[in-house]
Amino acid sequence: MKLFVGLGNPGAQYSFNRHNVGFMAVDAVAAAHGFPSWRKRFQGVAAEGKLGRETVLLLKPGTYMNESGRSVGEAVRYYKLELADVIVFHDDLDLAPGKMRVKTGGGTAGHNGLKSLTAHIGNDYVRVRIGIGRPGQKELVHAHVLHDFAKSDHIWLEPLLGAIAQGAPDLAESAGDKFQSFVAHAVQSEALAAEEQPEPVLRERQAQPRAETKKPVAEGTLSSMLRRWLGS
Repeated sequence: MKLFVGLGNPGAQYSFNRHNVGFMAVDAVAAAHGFPSWRKRFQGVAAEGKLGRETVLLLKPGTYMNESGRSVGEAVRYYKLELADVIVFHDDLDLAPGKMRVKTGGGTAGHNGLKSLTAHIGNDYVRVRIGIGRPGQKELVHAHVLHDFAKSDHIWLEPLLGAIAQGAPDLAESAGDKFQSFVAHAVQSEALAAEEQPEPVLRERQAQPRAETKKPVAEGTLSSMLRRWLGS
């Protein structure tokens, strides 16, 4: 079994924050692969299903970001998992928006969710780092991560989350390099296709999600914007 953990803060008011892109990623996986409804488990919500040949538990801790390790630690102990079977999706200030990298272990780069996980389960879990970019001044970081994605972000966010969802079976089968290559290629292909579209079409596509993202997103669901991308 693999444990896919999305990091974020529970509650509709946080649902489209940059800091919640880990929640968005596991929501996308659940929607794309027909996982059953989320239910309360391990101080959060979880859904169990199949990705390829692998059984996967998706988990969104309900303990808030700074205490994510409490929830994840419960799941790890319950299933007696090795850290190599724990895959954590999280926002990363040191990657440009729209970039994604997979790594095992390493530092936490000041990320409070990762700090909590490392304190509770150890450090050698797999991280899926989802770039959100870093603001120019250090004092702006807190507001940056706890603010909703900007309208201009939607044009890369949808393809990225869609590609993560589509490539998730490779990640579940421990083919992290293959997964990373698939996501990079899919996002690049989408960007090239977007460049070929007439400017009015692009403007309409960028503007469309704006009103939708102001609405609260129910726990365990995707916004209608992401559902359209995934075709679900």
